[in-house]
Amino acid sequence: MPSQKTMPLRELGRSGLQIAPLAFGGNVFGWTTDRATAFGLLDAFVDGGFNLIDSADVYSRWVPGHSGGESETIIGQWLAASGKRDRVLIATKVGKDMGGDHVGLSRRWIRQAVHDSLTRLQTDHIDLYQSHDDDASTPLDETLGAFAELIREGKVRAIGASNFSAPRLAEALATSARLGLPRYESLQPLYNLMDRAAYEADLEPLCRAEQLGVINFYALARGFLTGKYRSEADLGKSTRGGGIKAYLNPRGERVLAALDAAAQTHNATPAQVALAWQIARPGLTAPICSATSTAQWAELAGAARLELSPATIAALNTAGAEA
Repeated sequence: MPSQKTMPLRELGRSGLQIAPLAFGGNVFGWTTDRATAFGLLDAFVDGGFNLIDSADVYSRWVPGHSGGESETIIGQWLAASGKRDRVLIATKVGKDMGGDHVGLSRRWIRQAVHDSLTRLQTDHIDLYQSHDDDASTPLDETLGAFAELIREGKVRAIGASNFSAPRLAEALATSARLGLPRYESLQPLYNLMDRAAYEADLEPLCRAEQLGVINFYALARGFLTGKYRSEADLGKSTRGGGIKAYLNPRGERVLAALDAAAQTHNATPAQVALAWQIARPGLTAPICSATSTAQWAELAGAARLELSPATIAALNTAGAEA
């Protein structure tokens, strides 16, 4: 069996959790990746020195015939079979619609949802439990109080937020400080070379000022930044093709050209360069990326050891600038 490689770890906010500079997105498990392939991917991920696996209770409820929990179930089966629980950090989420009144961030639903997630994951604790969406209908003190209970009970180590606006994240942090409750230690925003404005304008300054970790999703813009999709004729190459059409514009062409040039300069692939650009950004802890084969993961993993030159980073910044 391959030995685990060492890799520099990064602090995730002030949570005490230390993570490698790439996280694995478990949204593909039970959707575009079956159980056997998922096991191989997770083994390769951990044996390569990486440790944060991100999932959510709602993955993959959107698939016909699924009810949610499929991703967590596969991860739990892998944890049980591999014996590698002590080598990984498990991140999952609560809040997206799971049907009926199973939605939002009320104390009632959080307590039920964490029980369900722990059961599927076959573990006694979640390392990072995240609010998947803001829930304006539930008072922040109720949500944060429920998380405080879970931390006291040892079911959760740290909490994070996903898809929060800067004002609401700031309000949540202020509520934690005022009431002496655990605070969100991380943010999971949409961020990549094509989707920059929302994070960079308001969320990034807040996260840096408050020392929050950042684990961004859609790090490869649904696959667009791999260079695989360059025209509408390419959109049928995967189930995610439809979500990529919006990137097929002059700005997208500039970004792909800059990635191609950087890949040639650094003897890398466009996907590796796109991820390395994020890893190098101050305040960003680890982009989340997914793979559906071990060969694909091996390529993406190379981004963690790719150091881009200041000139390359500047060129990518310019190409991806939003008007």
